[in-house]
Amino acid sequence: MDTTIAVTTPTGHVGSHVARLLCQAGVRPRLLLRDPGRLGPGLRDQVELAVGDQRDAAYVAEATRDAAAVFWVHPDDWSLPDPDADAERAGDGLAAAMRRHRIPRVVLLSSIGAELRHGAGFIDGLARIEQRLDAACDETGAALLHLRCGYFMTNLMGELDRLRAGRLVTTRPLDEPMPWVDPYDIAVVATARLLAAGWTGRQVQAVHGAADLTWPEAATALSAATGRAIEAERISNDEQRAALREAGLTEVAVEGVVAMGIGQREGFTPEQPRSMLTTTPSSLAGWAVTHLRPLL
Repeated sequence: MDTTIAVTTPTGHVGSHVARLLCQAGVRPRLLLRDPGRLGPGLRDQVELAVGDQRDAAYVAEATRDAAAVFWVHPDDWSLPDPDADAERAGDGLAAAMRRHRIPRVVLLSSIGAELRHGAGFIDGLARIEQRLDAACDETGAALLHLRCGYFMTNLMGELDRLRAGRLVTTRPLDEPMPWVDPYDIAVVATARLLAAGWTGRQVQAVHGAADLTWPEAATALSAATGRAIEAERISNDEQRAALREAGLTEVAVEGVVAMGIGQREGFTPEQPRSMLTTTPSSLAGWAVTHLRPLL
């Protein structure tokens, strides 16, 4: 039985859960990573390690040899002079491995907004990867799934100082609902597809979380979960730029982050509407009780 499943970024918000879920399903996944020392306790003995750099096409080709499925997450590096080109090169490496090994199944962690193809900041890099893998899929007949995910709840981990001050900030209109997603739920969807052998062709599936929330609704949920009074506040693009610069991001990174918000709010309608298939169970309040409250 072809059970070798390759998992990238196994120490990340989604990949770490995918690795553990596969182990719990009785699979010994092959983890593609640079630093095995970052693996969680107890996991190392349950997995196969392939140490290297995802940006190295030769390494990716060797690490995906004999794989029945690959879970691919692009390892963002916003310090690079051209992150989109970096994503494109990494996507080319996986596409070459798909052609070389005829990998049966590939699941890509993408994002809502990738369907725009350009004008969405760093999400444009994911769009380029989608296009590279689509071409390889058409040539090889692989089953390919793009998971277009909503706003990660874990993004709030980078906003702790503001949340302690009672502020939930965004450049989006406050009354604009958006999907909030627990990365664990994304991992559950990804793992199910990696293990299932009965699907074919190029597919796109959104992961929308439990509900679309406006920013005041999100602030209310966070207030109840953390015991702190938190209010939603809209800031300008320039205020966001200033905050990102103060945090030490390069100008390329600053503009890439700002453009993600601009591209997804100016008349943008996601290609995949919310449905039973895209809705996942974890609520923002439930996630915040477990993960955010202890940090505040």
